[in-house]
Amino acid sequence: MTLKTTGRLSRREMLRALSLCAAGTTLSPFLSGCRESLQTPESLEKLGRKRDALDGKPKFLIVIGAAGGASIVDSFLAVRQSESANAAGLNTFPDAQVQAVAGSPFRAVKYSNSRLGSINIPVNTDQLAFVKKHANEMLVATSVGTSVNHGIAQKRSLTGNGAWRGRTLQEAVALQWGGGMPLPNVNMGTGGYAERGADDSLPLSCFGEPVVSPSLWPLGLDGSRGIAGAPSKDVIALARSTRDALDQKSIFGRTFQDSGALKRWSEQRGVQQPKLEALDLITKLNILPDLPSIPLSKYGLENSPDGARLREAFPGFFTDPVQGQAALAFLLLKYRVSVSVTIGPDFNVAVGGPNGIANPPLAFDISHNDHRGGQAFMWARILSTVDSLITLLKAEPFDAGSGESMWDRTLIYVATEFGRTRPRPAGATEFGSGHDLNNGFLLLSPMVKGNTVLGGVDPSTTLTYGFDARTGEPQPGKVTSNEPDIYSGVLTAMGADLSGSGLPDASAFKRA
Repeated sequence: MTLKTTGRLSRREMLRALSLCAAGTTLSPFLSGCRESLQTPESLEKLGRKRDALDGKPKFLIVIGAAGGASIVDSFLAVRQSESANAAGLNTFPDAQVQAVAGSPFRAVKYSNSRLGSINIPVNTDQLAFVKKHANEMLVATSVGTSVNHGIAQKRSLTGNGAWRGRTLQEAVALQWGGGMPLPNVNMGTGGYAERGADDSLPLSCFGEPVVSPSLWPLGLDGSRGIAGAPSKDVIALARSTRDALDQKSIFGRTFQDSGALKRWSEQRGVQQPKLEALDLITKLNILPDLPSIPLSKYGLENSPDGARLREAFPGFFTDPVQGQAALAFLLLKYRVSVSVTIGPDFNVAVGGPNGIANPPLAFDISHNDHRGGQAFMWARILSTVDSLITLLKAEPFDAGSGESMWDRTLIYVATEFGRTRPRPAGATEFGSGHDLNNGFLLLSPMVKGNTVLGGVDPSTTLTYGFDARTGEPQPGKVTSNEPDIYSGVLTAMGADLSGSGLPDASAFKRA
């Protein structure tokens, strides 16, 4: 039973619609149709999301876990000293360090001739070039979280604190757009960023496939290639068939034949593994070059057709985990292996880069010892990775006929777990900071309402304040948690079908 959606209801149809709405809890299957038939702005927006989600074309999510607390007031919402009555005791910057971007609400911080604490490596970064280049596809939403524990807050940045049955954003995207893809959700994050959500009703394919070593992982996507003297495919297929038959007849197989875990294992081994091998992912996802020290050809292997340009874009791919993750993320999306990929730094030191250290200990959390230098170093690390990914995705056609690029259908979500405390010793340029619930998130995509700040900063405290997620109107003084708004905003910007989710209307995030 359906209701007309012409926008003009007869008296009988109106009475019928109202009766269905009144039935609410007992006629829930009809309730969404009832509301859509009334054609309110909210219902029209919902219908638009349905159409976007069901157009048959995938959309892609890249989550970058900014582990340790990426501070939004050390980047795009920085406060100048001249703007704050309490500048000397708060995390404000000399006016010359906070650069304006013409026609944009964003700011860019410049650090020159600084050192990264006891590591004593130079920090010279300037965020201005990044903001100028990407401002029209950037959205910053201020936030207040509910935990300053790393693992808990990391996970809540992905679930909106359980906003939609505990699903992570990655799982929601995998469910909507990952149908038919071999590994819809690949997760290279750590800590809470790597955890699965709490909705056990989702198909198993929606949960993250963990990848620890992005450069070597593709070499494990075939059961026999790359092994010197391996039997032919026909012989291997016969051996696998014999193994499966014997397993079923074994005491173990007969005892646990109804086990869900054993059925999943059998399906992965007998159905999914051959599919992965047939896609030749051991070649398409492999960016390792053929060198005397890595003799691919000796073992009958090749590197990806995209290998050379990815090695140029991410020269530290083999030693710097984030660069290796970013390179693999691009290939996973290009070859339609995944619709959601999670990457990001962990708390371990990574050597490399121009100064010998690619990742400092504790990532953004090095701010405990050196706030300014740590934030500057890590923001430069994140933004460099984002810029390279966007450049690659813009240059990659989505398909042969639409004229779209991969970037046109991709959203990057920089998911930090919390912010940093604002006080500093009077006038100090070197100081430590603690964890703080108050912060903001960065989204980049042609699908978001670009050149936009949702919320704002109170210069007297340097704390961010909230906004109306539907209209985008700032709400000075609002400092209550808005984790569900951020979660809904990411999915709304992507055009996801949120019917029945109970999520808040986050229309302010989506490009008109």
